[in-house]
Amino acid sequence: MIDETLAKIQQQLERSSHLPTDKLAELRDLVAQLKTEIATISKSDPEQARSIAGFTEVSAREATRSQPRPDSVKSAIAGLESTVRGFEVANPKLTAVVNRLAEALSNLGI
Repeated sequence: MIDETLAKIQQQLERSSHLPTDKLAELRDLVAQLKTEIATISKSDPEQARSIAGFTEVSAREATRSQPRPDSVKSAIAGLESTVRGFEVANPKLTAVVNRLAEALSNLGI
């Protein structure tokens, strides 16, 4: 299920032809890093890993729409950031990747 969600995120990015090439490359890289970190955490806390993947999918979908809705993007990203707060000490790499991904999605010109 988590792999399917991450694949959906990658598909959303690929369909977002309106994104600048450099932003798209940055988002691809961050999703690849997230995939690695989620694989690690899914061994110890699969429910939390699913939650992070799900919020990431919603955030990416909202931020990469051709006509993004700023309130929806902000809400989705807030949910994503909230989901990883408890991992700051236990998994700082995951938190850093999610924070960078949230920032990149927020900075898409919305």
